[in-house]
Amino acid sequence: MRLAPHLHRIGNDIVAAYLVVAPEGLTLIDAGLPGHWTDLTSELAAIDRSLDDIKGIVLTHGDSDHVGFAERLRREHGIPVHVHSADADRARGGDKPKTPMGPMRLGPTLGFFTYALRKKGWRTEHLTEVVEVADGDVLDLPGSPRIIGLPGHSPGSIAVHVPIAHAVFVGDALTTRHVLTGQVGAQPAPFTDEPDRALESLDLLTNVDAVWVLPGHGAPWQGSPADVAAAVRTAAATS
Repeated sequence: MRLAPHLHRIGNDIVAAYLVVAPEGLTLIDAGLPGHWTDLTSELAAIDRSLDDIKGIVLTHGDSDHVGFAERLRREHGIPVHVHSADADRARGGDKPKTPMGPMRLGPTLGFFTYALRKKGWRTEHLTEVVEVADGDVLDLPGSPRIIGLPGHSPGSIAVHVPIAHAVFVGDALTTRHVLTGQVGAQPAPFTDEPDRALESLDLLTNVDAVWVLPGHGAPWQGSPADVAAAVRTAAATS
């Protein structure tokens, strides 16, 4: 789905990945679930592009619902997958801490896990090779994505700022739709390793120049990163 010039979404408010579309090629931000492969190829056909136009993948973190089809693209098309060094092991299938699920409602929770099954979440292939990145890196990929470290959800959780799209992709540093409760609006994401640290990391979004804030779960946020960070903190304080 086209959101704006240079900016397309794959998936929906339950699980989303994004395409940055530039004249020199495409950058994929996150890779959803394995079944989003069909969504990806349909979106590419709609904009008259191909898988070979994708020059790189940037993962906001190493959890399975963001790794999705990344290994397939890497293996079959030689597309490099970039992930923060602190999440490289997680993206390769290494151990991750068990986090409390927190609040949940039966309907939304079942809906999330049913959607994950329908999109073949059980078939996720972990990565065998990654390109490790660090806070502050500007990658040689379409849109010149800049890495902003946002540790908390995971050690190597990042935001990805792409000026050409006026967008910052935040993964699970925050959410605008809680997958376990169905609550909409800017708020902390569930399954977060260090919730307090995740809230502190939102300070790093304050001066980012963007009009789109794009989470891995929930509707795109149109507004300043500073405003969404403030809204998340308010939600955290009142929950």
